[in-house]
Amino acid sequence: MKAVQVPEAYKIQIIGQTKPEIQQNNEVLVKVKRVGICGSDMHIYHGTNPLATLPRVVGHEVTGEVIEVGSSVKSLEIGDHVVVEPINYCGECYACRKGRPNVCKELSVFGVHEDGGMREFIVLPEKQLHAVDKKLNWDEAVLAEPYTIGAQAVWRGNVEKGDTVLIQGCGPIGICVLKLAKIAGATVYMTDLNEERLTFAKTSGADEVIHAGKESIKDRLLELTSDEGVNVVIDAVGLPATVELSIDVVSPAGSVVILGFDERPFAIAQLPITKKEINIAGSRLQTNQFGKVVSLMNSGALKSDGLITHKFSLDDVQEAFAFVENNPDKVRKALIVFE
Repeated sequence: MKAVQVPEAYKIQIIGQTKPEIQQNNEVLVKVKRVGICGSDMHIYHGTNPLATLPRVVGHEVTGEVIEVGSSVKSLEIGDHVVVEPINYCGECYACRKGRPNVCKELSVFGVHEDGGMREFIVLPEKQLHAVDKKLNWDEAVLAEPYTIGAQAVWRGNVEKGDTVLIQGCGPIGICVLKLAKIAGATVYMTDLNEERLTFAKTSGADEVIHAGKESIKDRLLELTSDEGVNVVIDAVGLPATVELSIDVVSPAGSVVILGFDERPFAIAQLPITKKEINIAGSRLQTNQFGKVVSLMNSGALKSDGLITHKFSLDDVQEAFAFVENNPDKVRKALIVFE
């Protein structure tokens, strides 16, 4: 079978692999139908993902069809359409015992720490696969994983109906956060430096968008919130400057949620954190969000609505990565199509 591998930084290739077989009775064989290209895949391609080792078969946004099941598999059957939950964990460490396996000390992420789903067939344990409605288009189903990232950030920020939320960054993850925050009943403001992304955020449901290079974000937010500040800030940019701004513009008793893995330090005073009693939370991957997301997708409450902009065949994967690399302002979400 064919698989897409990053053997070294700035190199991607299609390799031949033996078709995997079920080895354990809890495993499921899946024929891959779609794989999304994520920002973390691009970081692996660049050699800048601090968590990935090379060579690596990339891909963790995956949907496909079940073609074989192990003898103990109960929740899935041949012909089911599934999405992949890309985390494997020990179940015993402190994080796992606290119900937070996404930060397990032995965490292994499909497509990052271990070979992922950008290949024609995969075998995974039953617990890492979730059935979706067969009526759901493959192009919609493949977005389940990025939606769970948005759902996790909204959960970590304890976003509730009536809250005001600032999302910094209108890229694909920012839009996923927006969709889940709106479903939670929040009023959502978004910032970016790109006009096209701001326009798409507005059409996707943002109540207000702010061009970070043309006006003061803080002044505009104070105007919008009657000088209170926003109740929750979700930073989908993750730069030192955006983290610092998050602390500045969040309201008393508010929450700041930080996404991303930027290793550069930021500088914030202790006083506003204590004075406003701010909750500061990291958000990584997802914890028990797939059930909620799949239900929303099956019901039609969660749709892509233009989030997918480009599709490429498996044989054109080099062209796909090059296009994403060279056209960041044109690509929202690109997919690799397996047919």
